[in-house]
Amino acid sequence: MPPQPTFGKRIKELRTAKKMTLDQLADTVGSSKSYIWELENRDPPRPSAEKLSGIAKVLGVTVDYLLGTDQQTKADAQDMAFFREYTELPLETREQLRDMAKILSKKSGLK
Repeated sequence: MPPQPTFGKRIKELRTAKKMTLDQLADTVGSSKSYIWELENRDPPRPSAEKLSGIAKVLGVTVDYLLGTDQQTKADAQDMAFFREYTELPLETREQLRDMAKILSKKSGLK
């Protein structure tokens, strides 16, 4: 089994997959470009809980995935982050998404 990416590598991989620059991620989470660079390149990084939570939210994963504290896959982390966002939506929007999910599952042959 290949070694798991480090905290910094995970941030960089997710950031670049979203085609975000260091500046864009920094601006979105209220940090400096140099702070994000240090998180990606210094070992060990020392992010605050608030910054860590903000970075995970922007990158669409969980804090646990970023830290590598469990065996969570990237897909599982993305699903959990999506569910977190989903629960914060208004009831009407959640109902629309549930209806869309039913339609999609029928098209794909799932019941």
